[in-house]
Amino acid sequence: MASSSPTPAHRSRVLATPWSGVYGSLIDSGRHFGRHWHDSYGLGLLLQGAQRSASGRGSVDAFAGELITSNPGEVHDGRPLGSDSRRWRMLYLDPEVVAAMGEAAGSGTAELTRPVIADARLRLVLARLFARLDAWQAGPTALAALACEQALLRVLGLLLERYSTAAPRPAEKVAGMAAEMAEVRERLADADAGAVVPSLAELAAPLGLSRYQLLRRFEAVHGLPPHAWLLQLRAERARRLIASGSALADAAAAAGFADQSHMTRVFARHFGLTPGAWRPQ
Repeated sequence: MASSSPTPAHRSRVLATPWSGVYGSLIDSGRHFGRHWHDSYGLGLLLQGAQRSASGRGSVDAFAGELITSNPGEVHDGRPLGSDSRRWRMLYLDPEVVAAMGEAAGSGTAELTRPVIADARLRLVLARLFARLDAWQAGPTALAALACEQALLRVLGLLLERYSTAAPRPAEKVAGMAAEMAEVRERLADADAGAVVPSLAELAAPLGLSRYQLLRRFEAVHGLPPHAWLLQLRAERARRLIASGSALADAAAAAGFADQSHMTRVFARHFGLTPGAWRPQ
C-alpha cells in the first residue's frame, strides 16, 4: 500500500491594526492555494522563499524581498517555488479605506498594475509600517496609532503613485504653508502637555486638507513628520527634567512616554546617549 504524501507545513496568524477595514496576516506555508479572490486590496512582502501564482496579468514569480499585490476581485492562487515552503506578510485594505487614505493621490477606484514589485524604497516603507503595527499591538496607544497612520499613508502614497491607475497627485508648493503648519505644531505641543494625541485626520480637518497633504506639508515645513516631531519634543522635555534632578521614571511619565524603556529607546535614537547621561554630576 502506497504511503500518502505528508501534509505541507502551514502556520498562519491574523494581525489586528488600528483601523476598521484593515487587517494583516503572517503566513509560513508549503500549501498550494487554489484559485480565489478577496474583496479587498492585498499588499504584502515575501520574507523567505519564493512562490509562483496566477494573477490578473498571467502567471508571475515572486522572490524574497519582493512585494506582492492583488486587486479587489482579482483571481489568484499560489504555490512554493524552488523549495517546500515560503513565508510572507500581508496587509488587506477595504477599497473604501484606500480611497479615503489615498485621496490626495487620486486613488478612487484605482487598480494596482503590478502583481509583483521590486522596489527598494517601497519595501523599506512597508517594512517600517509592519514594524510600527507590531509596536502598536504591543502597546496600542494613540501615539503608536499615529505612527502607524503615517507609515500607512507613506506606503499608499508610493504604491498609488508608482504602481496604479490613480490620477497623478498635483505637486504642492511649500510657500505659504508655515502658518497653517504652525497651528498643527501647536496642537501637537498641547498633546505633549498631556492632551490626547490627535490623529492625522483630526489635524488635517480644520485646514481642509487630506491626511496625506497634512503629512507632506508638515514634513516639508518642519523637517519631520508629526509623530517624530512629537517624540522629539517629548525627548527634549524629558532631558530638561532629568538635567534639573528628576528621577528617570518620573521624567518619562511627565514627558508623556509610555514607560522608562520607551524613553530610553527614543533617547538612543535621537541623541545617541542614554537618559542617565543628563543626570546632574
